[in-house]
Amino acid sequence: MEAPMKRFLTVGFFLLATGLAHAEPSLTLVATVPLGGQERWDYVIADPTSHRVYAAHGPEVTVVDGVAGTLVLRIGGEGSALGGTHGIALIPARGIGYVGNGDQVTAFSLATGALGASTPTDAGADATAYDPASDRLFVMNGKGKSITAVNRATNTVLATLPAGGKPEFAAVDGRGHLFANGEDARELLRIDTLRLKITARWSIASCEEPHGLAMDAKTGRLFIGCVNHQMLVVNSRSGGIVATLPIGQGSDAIAFDSRRRIVYSSNGEGTLSRYREVTPNHYKPLPPVPTAVGARTMAVDSSNGRVFLVTAEEDPTQPPNPRRHFLAGTTKMLIFAPE
Repeated sequence: MEAPMKRFLTVGFFLLATGLAHAEPSLTLVATVPLGGQERWDYVIADPTSHRVYAAHGPEVTVVDGVAGTLVLRIGGEGSALGGTHGIALIPARGIGYVGNGDQVTAFSLATGALGASTPTDAGADATAYDPASDRLFVMNGKGKSITAVNRATNTVLATLPAGGKPEFAAVDGRGHLFANGEDARELLRIDTLRLKITARWSIASCEEPHGLAMDAKTGRLFIGCVNHQMLVVNSRSGGIVATLPIGQGSDAIAFDSRRRIVYSSNGEGTLSRYREVTPNHYKPLPPVPTAVGARTMAVDSSNGRVFLVTAEEDPTQPPNPRRHFLAGTTKMLIFAPE
């Protein structure tokens, strides 16, 4: 082969390899898992160690194998100690999980699904978070407008902190701080998980009804979903807003893929908004992914990049406003995988 031609092919292969290396990943629907049961669902959480996905689903926590795409376990259910389930926290190293339900938080076995002790909370136990720095649970009480701190080892209440409004999603940084959205006051709360004190209330006035919240603990950035079609990126140390990013309609959950540096917003309109974290203050928009109407709660497994959403078949005989209506028994989990 002549040298000029060899150099040309070498450069060509280099550019092709470089382009492939920087190609943005796309997501493909690889499985739809029927969950059945009630057409009511809430928080979804993925365990990257077992690749199981846990969905709050009416009076139960429905568990799906996120790789095989099969239903593997139903925790609780009709007639059990669980009321309407909401936020879920997992501690894989201890083989235990917790779910906020009714006015309590209830433990369950990750292996068998057997229910354990229940601890009373304030009214309307919603988002539930485990803080490894303090080995404590924190439950956001929507009706009680408070945050309950629970001693996980003894299943006793340590403190109930007035939130000053309805708290929504929560996230921890692993360094003794818990962050929670204040929906009513449009603010972000920072809680010292060891001293059990609210140490900051930062205004996020531009965010209407802040719901979803996720965190990049490495960069100290919080991602907050707002119903007015935007996601705020907040510095967790100062409370300053470093970016405002447009997202789809009806956002409820936000998730961050720490391995691929991608932040997601699941939107009830039937889209998944995506941004790549280029730097802590700069985010590159990625093409939105079509999902399904009503798919607004979500989890991400950072170990394999899979995204999990829950929805149901919309009832065509009912008007969509003020809330969508879904057909009984059609609840399902959508599993998307990166190509």
